[in-house]
Parts: sequence; C-alpha cells; structure tokens
Amino acid sequence: MRILANDGLNEEAVTLLKKEGFTVETEKRSPEDLLGEIGDFDALLVRSATKVTRAIIEAGTRNGGKLKIVGRGGVGTDNIDLEAAKECGVIVKFAPNGNTNATAEHALGLMFAVARRVPMAHHCLKGGVWHKKRFAGSELMGKTLGIIGCGRIGQALAAKALGIGMKVVGYDLYRMQDSNVDYLDSIDEVLKVSDFISLHTGGKTAIITEREFALMKPTAYLINASRGSNVSEAALYNALKNGIIAGAALDCYEKEPKLEGEAFACSLHELDNIVMSAHLGASTQNAVRKTGLEIAEVVTKYLRRGDFGNSVNVGETVEEEGKRIYSLFITHEDKPGMFGKFGTALGDLGINIRENNSRFLSDSVQTVYVVHQEPNEAVREKLMAIPGVKRVTF
Repeated sequence: MRILANDGLNEEAVTLLKKEGFTVETEKRSPEDLLGEIGDFDALLVRSATKVTRAIIEAGTRNGGKLKIVGRGGVGTDNIDLEAAKECGVIVKFAPNGNTNATAEHALGLMFAVARRVPMAHHCLKGGVWHKKRFAGSELMGKTLGIIGCGRIGQALAAKALGIGMKVVGYDLYRMQDSNVDYLDSIDEVLKVSDFISLHTGGKTAIITEREFALMKPTAYLINASRGSNVSEAALYNALKNGIIAGAALDCYEKEPKLEGEAFACSLHELDNIVMSAHLGASTQNAVRKTGLEIAEVVTKYLRRGDFGNSVNVGETVEEEGKRIYSLFITHEDKPGMFGKFGTALGDLGINIRENNSRFLSDSVQTVYVVHQEPNEAVREKLMAIPGVKRVTF
C-alpha cells in the first residue's frame, strides 16, 4: 500500500510505516498534482497546509481510485471536507495527542509574556534603551484563568495553571467528570470573573466580539492559541486601543500567510499591549515527533486491522452510531469458510451484522458478532447446525 505524506513526516514515523510494509512518499504535491495522482495512494496524510477538498477526495475514489483514509496530524480538521469523505467512503482520522502539551505550554508562555511584558522589554533593550518602571507587570499566581474549550489542550493548560497557583474556571459543551476545571454555565460567566481568558476551541465564527470584550474586566488578558477565527480582530483592536482590556497574546489570526517568509499585514502591529507569535503552538521538535508517530500508528491500525479509533467523520465505536446492538458469541473450529456460513445463516434470519472480532483459543476460535437484531433460540439452533460450531451463546 502507498501512503502520501503531503505536508511532510518526520523520519521516525516514516521508518515505522515502512516497517509495516507501506511505501511512503513525502514529496509535496500541488492541488493540481494531487487531483491527478491521489487515486494511486491508499492513504493521504496532511497537517494544516494541504486543503483536502471534495474534488481531491472524489479524484481519489472514482474510477478504481485506492484512497481509503485521510490522516490529519494534529487536532483541527477544518482543511478536510469531512462530508465528502463520508459520502465517498473515506475515513478521516486525526492525531490529537502529539501537540497537546506543546500548545498548552505555548498558551501559558503567552500568558507570562503579555502579563510581564517580556517581549516589549526585550525589544526596548535590543534598541539600546534601559526601561524598568515602564514594564511593570502582573503576576499569574492567585489570578483566575478562564478556559473556553476544555478538551485535551484546555485540560493540560488547566493543570499547568493550577501548578503555579491560579484558580481555573471554564466552559465547554461537554463536561469531563475528572477535570482540572471548575465548569461555569456559560461563556459570559467565564468572561466576567476571569483575569486571563484562553481560547481552545474550534469553529469558524468569532466567539469573542465587541459584546464579549465589554463583559471582561479592564485588567483582563485574552490569549488565543487555537483558531484565528475565534476572535474578531477589529473588536480586539478597539478593546486594546481604548483600554477595555489590559492586553492580549495571539498565536493565530483571521488571515495568515501561506508561505514561510511571506509578508504579514495586521492592524494589531501598532499596539504596544499585545504579544504575537506565528502559529507556533505545535511547533516543537517533541510535538512534531509525537504527532508523526501517532498519525503513523493511527493509519496503520486502520489499514491493517480496520480499527476506527481516532475517527472524526464516523463513530469510533459501534455504540456511537446510536443504534441498539447485541452480542453473539460463537465458539468454532478454525477453518476456511466459517465466517461465510455464519453470514449466510444470519442473513437468512434477517439479522444485520455490524462488527465481528475473532481470536484463537487452544483448539478452536472464539468469534463475537455485534448485530442489530436481538438473537433468540432460532438463531442459536441455526448456527449450531453448521458443521464445526461447538457453542453459541448470547
């Protein structure tokens, strides 16, 4: 099987895939080249640079195309047409854990930087001028951190913030039972009580606009290391310019350059109460290594064993499909044709098979079928009548 890592892949991950018997190519294809070549690959691995459009997915699956899976190194899948993938029978998976710590650390670093005004003082000293009183800052210890989006990265940041003596509150649509966050019932409540607000949520529309800035403390700092679209930059400019909030630190923006070294125009440049970095949240050697290894493992599990873990356009488990399921246990001889006979027998009884797992025992095989219809005695009798079946239970 052939795998195309179109946004690159670290050598350790490439080695892992090759050991599994895959052919791996890392030479970047343009969108036009992808349209012509993607049908020859079984898997497409991307990060944020490659846009996996409907046209690319359809090109990978029509006329005998081999494309089976798109793997996203990282969390966000905004650059992948998930619905088109589902319609074309292509599974989309992500590798969410590799950059969790790196992004959480970067968010915390941005908090320190803007609160203690480190980049401003650095810039001043680099210019040959000594200022101390001008850059008096704020401590994080004892302050309240409000996290909007309390998933993997939000929880990791919360743990770090608690470790330096901050109080952590947050809002998320889904509340984890074992959480580092004290959940509040709305974003508004988080904004009103927090000294620092850190965003860690997806989406394509702004959740922080003029209305939200008006709810925040005039001493509050906004941190955004998630999606540029989460914050209205026009509203942020106004809030910083007019002292509605004390400061902000951004790692992502509404419009970002596509190429390294490209010019970056932004009205926020002229302000002296903002810290800016170039989408560096996941840009550490550790994160690149861990994310590469994770996506390699995720794709391998699917191509070799049909494992749906880490899927984002289908349920990771059968239970997530929302339909009632039942388990059917069959102990039988390990010989060719058994699964075919089981499928025929269950089909004759109108039973739909959703999944099956099988393992070798001492002198036989134990197979567990997950089905949508409740098994009964008629099912047991029909399966027991198959030569080689030793036991059937449900």
